[in-house]
Amino acid sequence: MSTTEYDLIVIGAGAVGENVADRAVQGGLTALIVESELVGGDCSYWACMPSKALLRSGMVYRAAKKVGGASEAITKPLDVAATFARRTAIIHDWNDEGQVEWLKGAHIDLARGLGVITGVKQVTVGDTVYTARHAVCVSTGSVPLLPDIPGLADSQPWTSHDATSAKEAPASLAIIGGGVVAVEMATAYASFGTKVTVIARTGLLTGQEPFAGELVGDALGELGATVLLGVSPTAVSKKDGSFVVELDKGPAVTAERLLVATGRVPRSMDLGLENIGLAPGDWLDVDDTMKVKGFDWLYSTGDMNHRVLLTHQGKYQARAAGDVIVARALGKPVDDAAWGTHVATADHQAVPQVTFTDPEVASVGLTAEAAAKAGYETRVVDYDMSWLAGATIQADNYVGKARMVVDEKRKVILGVTFVGQDVSEMLQAATFAVVGEIPLDRLWHAVPAYPTMNEIWLRLLETYGRPV
Repeated sequence: MSTTEYDLIVIGAGAVGENVADRAVQGGLTALIVESELVGGDCSYWACMPSKALLRSGMVYRAAKKVGGASEAITKPLDVAATFARRTAIIHDWNDEGQVEWLKGAHIDLARGLGVITGVKQVTVGDTVYTARHAVCVSTGSVPLLPDIPGLADSQPWTSHDATSAKEAPASLAIIGGGVVAVEMATAYASFGTKVTVIARTGLLTGQEPFAGELVGDALGELGATVLLGVSPTAVSKKDGSFVVELDKGPAVTAERLLVATGRVPRSMDLGLENIGLAPGDWLDVDDTMKVKGFDWLYSTGDMNHRVLLTHQGKYQARAAGDVIVARALGKPVDDAAWGTHVATADHQAVPQVTFTDPEVASVGLTAEAAAKAGYETRVVDYDMSWLAGATIQADNYVGKARMVVDEKRKVILGVTFVGQDVSEMLQAATFAVVGEIPLDRLWHAVPAYPTMNEIWLRLLETYGRPV
């Protein structure tokens, strides 16, 4: 006899929803997870994993060509077909059997189908009504935004789903947008020999330090891509099988494919939010324990709460939510003070992020502009990473820059940004410094090994000078 009552029901079996359910089950609760597509969600099949797989081959290829001895041995171009095949293997050819088996092993039940909230603590899947004893958590993520440009929707452009699941590279690709998806896919497809044109109205990576977008733009140019800044699409049409993008400045752009990467909207139109007094299509507003404001039983983690649209941050939220649902269900104390067990404090000013372009952009915490707007008294320290001994070993012509934003009153770091080859693997040390609010005078005693790229910490501290 199958049960229809659980302690927790999670709608959305992506990486975030899986973590909510797993933490709850580990805490002694029963959990049902509801999924209408593939278990594992966007990150596993259409976002994080396939996009990074498509990018990696070109990155390694170019990195080898920047090192004498290796560059001379490379006599063939990048194997594009093999790159696509590797992507498909990494995501198991869009087959979620392994993830379903993981759910079984974690003692999490699965309901296939669209989950609709039909009442208080009630989720309907098809003809079956499930009831939650304690909580329902919405972890349905977000979907690409199609801006209101005449002719755009009718032309049926690519979204990120299409770009990461393509079976071959088009001859030409126009990209509308200048954010992470836009520049990552521009990097990948330019690596494949596709003629790429990026149309970015407000610039590249505008939420990052200004030099990040500048260095990424320069690198895209070196890959053969055209980057159009400060221009906006005014209309899109199809002509002879190609996309034609009219611009407010300059000639139209014609390409075999068109990728729209202009942001995300919540996947909440068909969740039944209207049945509990919320508006379909809205983000869900939560407190730091991920509980939806105005409810004592409804939670939301990941993109749907619009705090930070990053998988790793959603999983961090999920751990807090799963644990606090257990605590509240069992009548245990709730640790909801800043940096407590049951809160996602890092969402506010300590978010790590990597943009897997070439060079990579790795950052955590506040940019100089964001820190100033928040009212901090700051000092900004920049350093050219090509001056590091480790950079000389890494590549014959390393290009990179680092920035440290310091709170002058407390002498702690508010934010760090690295731009350069393979800097993603350097980010966790910066995250420790920001989250732990490690005083600069103590950081002087964290000696970096020589000659590694981590010597950037010593150089940033030397440039800043000993705190007094």
